[in-house]
Amino acid sequence: MTPLGAVLRGLVAGAVGTLAMDSLWYLRYRRGGGKDSFATWEFSAGVKTWEEAPAPAQVGRRLVEGVFQRKLDDRYAAVVNNITHWGYGMSAGAVYGVLAGSLRKPRSAYGPPFGAAVWGTSYAVLPAAGLYKQIWEYDRKTLAKDLSAHLVFGATTGAVFRALKVI
Repeated sequence: MTPLGAVLRGLVAGAVGTLAMDSLWYLRYRRGGGKDSFATWEFSAGVKTWEEAPAPAQVGRRLVEGVFQRKLDDRYAAVVNNITHWGYGMSAGAVYGVLAGSLRKPRSAYGPPFGAAVWGTSYAVLPAAGLYKQIWEYDRKTLAKDLSAHLVFGATTGAVFRALKVI
């Protein structure tokens, strides 16, 4: 496998992994009484301001405003959330691709530990950025739900990466 092939397979695997993780989050949202369609929920149609925008949007906003030295209007909150969320998932998949592609025999079983590492990284970086509380300030149920979603991301990313070898 070439390095470029590993990155491209990882990008695709990360996209599918992100979709799988989001599907689990959406299922939980619906079970909790949510009414929006998957597309409306997935693409943050209800996000109208930066104050209500989730962490991915806030990270993207800081990056754009920092680089271009311009304030982003509220109307960009939803699109920045989606670009950052999907970009991060696909980038993580590319990293997985480089790591797994460097091994003699990539295994799907490497996906869940990778997903756990992505989860752990978010609880190290986002509190430092002031976007999350410290990990010990969350209850076990919240952490378990978040970890399980990232394990789905990792497992799916690993399985898709492995499956793409066949194609």
